[in-house]
Amino acid sequence: MTVEILAFAGSTRESSYNKMLVRNAAKIAQDAGARVTLIDLRDYPLPLYDGDLEQASGVPDNALAIRALMMERHAILLSSPEYNSAISAVLKNTIDWVSRPVPDQPTLAAFTGKTAALLAASPGALGGLRGLASVRSILSNLGMIVVPKQYALSEAANAFDNDSSLRDKSAHDRVSGVISQLVQVTESLVRQSNDSQ
Repeated sequence: MTVEILAFAGSTRESSYNKMLVRNAAKIAQDAGARVTLIDLRDYPLPLYDGDLEQASGVPDNALAIRALMMERHAILLSSPEYNSAISAVLKNTIDWVSRPVPDQPTLAAFTGKTAALLAASPGALGGLRGLASVRSILSNLGMIVVPKQYALSEAANAFDNDSSLRDKSAHDRVSGVISQLVQVTESLVRQSNDSQ
């Protein structure tokens, strides 16, 4: 089977290190045989979540579009920046909107039973590691199966070549390890699901 992955960074900054990292990871996943859809949250602007706005206007079209992409794929590959030791506002807001109920669809259908792999990149020494704890907690609470392996790329300002490829082989290998586990776990879960139907 071919694993279908939706990949994105939790940043809208044009020169985001996390966008560079997730692009490298998406290429590694494609080379491993997965089918990857890479999106940019900048292309899906959303208002800050507001219950009154939702009641008046419903879930925004861009949130529905991301929801549909998530539902059509087996897995999520996410590179998440760390803002003050936690998740970025744009990523949290996207998750909040996508998690809202939609008529005639199961609650949290975009998350439940899907697999996810986490990456981070930061100019700092920890590579955004502290922020991944909150991302893991949120996605797990929404019903996603977040694979144990993750990678936080430290000193990201010096980690990429001019073409945005990873400069260091050990970093490439660490990302490959995360991707390998994501693909293996996803394949196993999809097979189990198909066998039980």
